[in-house]
Amino acid sequence: MPVEAVRVEPFDGFNQSLVANVHPGDWVNPPPRERYHLVVIGAGTGGLVSAAVAAGLGARVALIERHLMGGDCLNVGCVPSKGMIAGARAWRAATDAAATFGGPHVAGAGRFGEVMERMRRLRAGLSGMDSATRFRALGVDVFLGDGRFVARDAVTVDGRTFRFRRAIIATGARPVMPPIAGLEDVGALTNETVFGLTELPRRLTVLGGGPVACELGQAFARLGSRVTLVTAEPRILPRDDADASRLVERVMEADGVRVLRDARVTRAERRGGARILELEHAAGQEALEADELLVAAGRAPTVEGLGLDQAGVRCSPSGLTVNDRLRTSNPRIYAVGDVCSRHRFTHAADAQARIAVPNALFYGLGGGRASRLVIPWTTYTTPEVARVGMHEEAARAAGLEPETFTVPLDAVDRAVLDGETCGFFRVHVRRGSDRILGATLVARHAGEMIGEIVLAMTAGLGLAAIGAAIHPYPTQAEIFRKAADAWRRTKLTPRARSAFGAFFRLAR
Repeated sequence: MPVEAVRVEPFDGFNQSLVANVHPGDWVNPPPRERYHLVVIGAGTGGLVSAAVAAGLGARVALIERHLMGGDCLNVGCVPSKGMIAGARAWRAATDAAATFGGPHVAGAGRFGEVMERMRRLRAGLSGMDSATRFRALGVDVFLGDGRFVARDAVTVDGRTFRFRRAIIATGARPVMPPIAGLEDVGALTNETVFGLTELPRRLTVLGGGPVACELGQAFARLGSRVTLVTAEPRILPRDDADASRLVERVMEADGVRVLRDARVTRAERRGGARILELEHAAGQEALEADELLVAAGRAPTVEGLGLDQAGVRCSPSGLTVNDRLRTSNPRIYAVGDVCSRHRFTHAADAQARIAVPNALFYGLGGGRASRLVIPWTTYTTPEVARVGMHEEAARAAGLEPETFTVPLDAVDRAVLDGETCGFFRVHVRRGSDRILGATLVARHAGEMIGEIVLAMTAGLGLAAIGAAIHPYPTQAEIFRKAADAWRRTKLTPRARSAFGAFFRLAR
């Protein structure tokens, strides 16, 4: 039977093309095989990579998705948000051109609807890689419907049951509403609905202070909304370097974002077309009124309706319990991505899938351990904040005695020439060596640049190797060589300097 039809608002031609790829209304589930080598539940990044890798190895694979293939990343996460952020950056660059580079003066409001239409068009174009037909062509049996465990080695999809040798759960995570009185009734947006907007909200309140809240709050402000960001934390981006957090907050405020930290929301309500948050903060009590409210205050693993009890899979509020090889409490079942990981990033789910599949299919041979993955992350504000490895405090807590080197972007010629001096690079090495423990880069293109440090950490290379590599001049990536030079200067001890001085006094 055809699967249930799915709509994505606005259901224009671009979103119709998207749905035709990732949840086609005329899709007919294949007759299930008696037993699969691997069943994958969830067709987000982790599930898609798991299915593709296993099928490429020749395994019989079933892939089950209840909603949209591509998961959050394609449909309501990375892809639409970065498409929107690109528009916001372009609008800001246009207004900055006159003052910074003597460019033409720009006046008047932009067309928000066209920014969102472009995003939908590009998302639809990218969706073919995640489509049901593509994965069928890869040899995967694609089932659109609700998958549920009915035994430790069996699942059912819409009344049809089949067995598996191994399974991978990749159901991701979903946005959660904080326990605030009235919040469920005000019609708040989340990342699952905000990209359906076609008109710019004149006033927008963003509840949360993490990456999603900051990225979208800044983007909407640059596109013309009057944005207030409300967070209960003492600073935004609380998981990142404190100096990075403060720098990003200053830029966001310059973009027109009002940031309320240490704020406690006591109630939410709707009055006519307005959403009201009653809150307490340093300046006192306030009834904050907005045309739209975006909630970006946390996520929870998607485990409802999976029949985990029937499968013998343990779960906690933070997600499925897995070991270092990503195996759950049922040795037949593994998990990857947001449903089990504290690293809730697309690239982390991808990397975990690539080690989970061989671990599952080949009894751990050829796979790997999750703890050995070097996973960076980037917050796509302007400037971007990219991080990998440990903070200084975490390194000290682990007894590693870090030594920290910081290079400001205004010390890099290309950043000065580009007019992009807002940022810095900070690297922590183990004292007495050049071993990199962690790093933070704050720069306009930090996400593009941090890969050099990730590669060094993955390959076991230190700052000395980075300093020995020739970086083209002028590039902003020279900031890494400058950090290596700063480390190298510490190797010239007073005793060594004295010895060199004696040598040169004799070498006349």
